[in-house]
Amino acid sequence: MYAVRPGSPLPLGTKVQSEGVNFAIFSRNAESLALCIYASPQDATCVFHYRLDPRLNRTGDIWHVLIIGLKPGALYLWRADGPYLPRKGYRFNVNKALIDPYAKALTGDFIWELPTARAYLVDSPEADLSFSKEDDAAFMPKCVVVSDEFDWKGDRPLNYPLRHCLIYETHVRGLSLHPSSGAEHPGSFRGVVEMAGRLKELGVTSVELLPVQEFDEFENPRRNPLTGERLSNYWGYSTIAFFAPKGSYSSSGSRGEQVAEFKYMVRELHAKGIEVILDIVFNHSAEGNELGPTLSFRGLDNRIYYMLDEDRRYYKNYSGCGNTLNCNHPVVRSFIIDCLHYWVAEMHVDGFRFDLGSILGRDQKGRLLENPPMIEQIAEDPLLRNTKIIAEAWDAGGAYQVGAFPGGRWAEWNDRYRDDVRRFWRGDAGAIRNFATRITGSSDLYLRDGRKPFHSINFVTAHDGFTLNDLVSYEHKHNEVNGEGGRDGNDSNFSFNYGEEGASHNAEIEAVRNRQAKNFLATLLLSIGTPMLLGGDEFRRTQRGNNNAYCQNNEISWYDWSTLETHGALRRFVAELAAFRMRHPAFRRPEFFTGEDSDFNAIPDITWFDENGKSPDWARIERRIAARIDGSKADILADRDDSDFFLIYNAAEESSVFKLCPAPMSRRWYRVVDTSLPEGEDILAPGCEIIVAPQDEYAVSPRSMVLLISRPD
Repeated sequence: MYAVRPGSPLPLGTKVQSEGVNFAIFSRNAESLALCIYASPQDATCVFHYRLDPRLNRTGDIWHVLIIGLKPGALYLWRADGPYLPRKGYRFNVNKALIDPYAKALTGDFIWELPTARAYLVDSPEADLSFSKEDDAAFMPKCVVVSDEFDWKGDRPLNYPLRHCLIYETHVRGLSLHPSSGAEHPGSFRGVVEMAGRLKELGVTSVELLPVQEFDEFENPRRNPLTGERLSNYWGYSTIAFFAPKGSYSSSGSRGEQVAEFKYMVRELHAKGIEVILDIVFNHSAEGNELGPTLSFRGLDNRIYYMLDEDRRYYKNYSGCGNTLNCNHPVVRSFIIDCLHYWVAEMHVDGFRFDLGSILGRDQKGRLLENPPMIEQIAEDPLLRNTKIIAEAWDAGGAYQVGAFPGGRWAEWNDRYRDDVRRFWRGDAGAIRNFATRITGSSDLYLRDGRKPFHSINFVTAHDGFTLNDLVSYEHKHNEVNGEGGRDGNDSNFSFNYGEEGASHNAEIEAVRNRQAKNFLATLLLSIGTPMLLGGDEFRRTQRGNNNAYCQNNEISWYDWSTLETHGALRRFVAELAAFRMRHPAFRRPEFFTGEDSDFNAIPDITWFDENGKSPDWARIERRIAARIDGSKADILADRDDSDFFLIYNAAEESSVFKLCPAPMSRRWYRVVDTSLPEGEDILAPGCEIIVAPQDEYAVSPRSMVLLISRPD
């Protein structure tokens, strides 16, 4: 059907040219490769098959071919032939169709038949040592040839400095899929755009999207034990095509249209002033352990792409998901960099959050490196220089590097912030010193290696764990519907239910929960560092006590926007706090507090007090603390002053009268925030702050937080 030329080894993947499409793919150990072109996604038989000649179609380890006359929209898969010797790490099987690792789109909404994709005989007593001759092309999604053409209308990544950001972590589908969203394109990239106005009103600068790279949402074999409903892979932490946006997240089609729709989402979010950060999963792939399917990497060059045990039949498993990508092999490093370049240069994203990022620092035998090439290369890459790089600084193999993640400019998810803030507001004994350290930027973690407060991504809740509502409504996880007997999910939630487990109609319990929700949100947005808000926390979204809703593509995970009818006041509280943070550089400091007098002011940049107005005895004080922040040169990079502030945190069950230090000369203390007060009084707009009388003390209610600002008489 098509004329064929040798083609070019670069770029990897596909390149649409005037005369056709160039294909290039890596395999060092394959004996032969064949390109298969299909007419439709469900086809078992290809319409064009070309076996590459290594004399003409191979340069080094890159196999390549130019197919004349082929157009964008063409569907293709690869086949690789070579030794099938699992004990030596070779798992080639020419009967298994393979996804191009550089594919820019897969035919979406496809239910993969994973048993068919296994390269061995599923029922054989030899398990993966046996060899399957069953062809699986009919059960595999097809790669789509995609044109890079798109009218960006002058769009560029926004690349806001981290310290000026409010990150909103959300799932693409969950944000708009519930009928209450009112979206015309629910559960899609376009749906995110439809919800952007609400995010902008909230003060969000950056959305962090759970994985959008193609994955098999049907891979979960479990069922809900209560309803019999088939569970899914909802979160998507099981990538198989790292360049390809998820087809089922597209409202316009899944034959390449998902690429244009993703670009549309980015362009429109940027137009509204909102960045796009992607949660990306380079620590493992969907191919699982030795009993998993052969979908792409395993069939192309298993020994290169994965970390293998000494017995190379088995996989090292630092991800907890069956395999570990061999991130510091030069070929895999190049793959990761190429992928990041694509999402930044072609898709215009502003940043990445690297799931289980510590795996990027392991060598080919799984040992943690002191100066990992992969991590350093990402940090120093010139194209990524302004791109946000955020590490989840641990993995399932025991690595924990929060505060010690190598590579210089990396930011980190600070789970110690999460835990210490939770412990304090729960009223735990001995929590106050760590709490004070966390809300001032975690200098114990980041100061020593030259990083800044904004490198701490502060969060109280995230997709993995309780929502904010559930944090103040449940003492225990309730994951029964996940089909794992309640064994999944974290048991250390540092949560409290305040008298009743779960939803309550008791007005007193609800009042305490709402106050605690405000305490957490005010703490987060008035802490030094970069705040991250879990989507829906602003209106007390619940997951019914499920702290591991990875498999719940239903109303447990979807955002019920009708909840705003009950908790709209909390959303207004968050929006006002976010606006306050952006108005006051004292809470977006580029440098750590020193606690010492500065050259331009005789007052320390921060001073701590107990309730008696004395310097606190950190070994003895419990559950309540206050701090005065000097606003002089709060933003030294912009040479900008701010007001002075007095913050009071009372996690005790009793009220307390706090002694106040004097306000600066010719100024008085005015109340901005008091989380114990009702709607309309809990946070006050600029110019509406209420003067504190008397000026030398403030009565703080139980379990509440207060913010005072100095203003001229």
